Amino acid sequence: MKCVLVTGGAGFLGSHLCDRLIQSGSHVVCLDNFFTGTRENISHLMELPNFELAERDVIWPYIKNVDEIYNLACPASPIHYQYDPVKTINTSVLGMVNMLELAKGAGAKLLQASTSEVYGDPVIHPQQESYWGNVNPIGKRSCYDEGKRCAETLCMDYHRQSEVVVKIVRIFNTYGPRMSENDGRVVSNFIVNALSGKDIEIYGDGTQTRSFQYVDDLIEGMIRMMATEDEFTGPVNIGNPGEFTMLELAHLVLELTGSKSKIVYKILPEDDPRKRKPDITLAKTKLNWEPTIPLKEGLLKTIDYFESVM
Repeated sequence: MKCVLVTGGAGFLGSHLCDRLIQSGSHVVCLDNFFTGTRENISHLMELPNFELAERDVIWPYIKNVDEIYNLACPASPIHYQYDPVKTINTSVLGMVNMLELAKGAGAKLLQASTSEVYGDPVIHPQQESYWGNVNPIGKRSCYDEGKRCAETLCMDYHRQSEVVVKIVRIFNTYGPRMSENDGRVVSNFIVNALSGKDIEIYGDGTQTRSFQYVDDLIEGMIRMMATEDEFTGPVNIGNPGEFTMLELAHLVLELTGSKSKIVYKILPEDDPRKRKPDITLAKTKLNWEPTIPLKEGLLKTIDYFESVM
């Protein structure tokens, strides 16, 4: 049985990845310090013989005989990663070193969950993997953006210097069940406020765009990336190229929830990207992957989830 380590495995994305790996017959080790992840996300897995929980922080070295590592450990929403920015960058950098050392010692393949935030506020649209980005290195978002950029550098240096098999995926906005109610992400914010009858807050004038992919599409892309030939490192964009303004998303959430919430406008946060849309040509070519779940369908599933937990 293949042994797979998932750091951040009790988080929103990590728990869905654990589900998929368990279904495929792997033995899954979930490593999480529960800073943003929750036991509820993995409670249905705890009694399974091929699931194991390691409650610890990725910034400390970890030794385990594993075949594959999916490194998802890092708070990913602005509220969480700005809460303790030094811890955020330590998680990205020290955690990355520890996982690469583990992969090196165990002879394991490692997939790094990077982010579209490495592109910053892009001046190229849509964003291709060859684009180096437009990132503020000293802003409030830098702990996350630059931490993830450094993690990619470490992956490639370990690959070149120590022949560690690495895979890098750049994840664009992802939503779905098990998102936290208070994580500050736009989809969860809009849905929770709409269901609660609270104002839907839009930052700026609402014309900034994002591309939203449902969590199942992302997990499929990650699994396919891990299965590529050892020589292929990426990075590869994994996201939905459908582009929506914040206003379009707000009106769609109001329509699907039947909410009477009002839309109000707030000041745009520092370094908030104006546009975000992935070029997924490489994912189509190398992974034979593209998203299959339309925004409306995915939002309905996510709304059902939040209605069940609120």
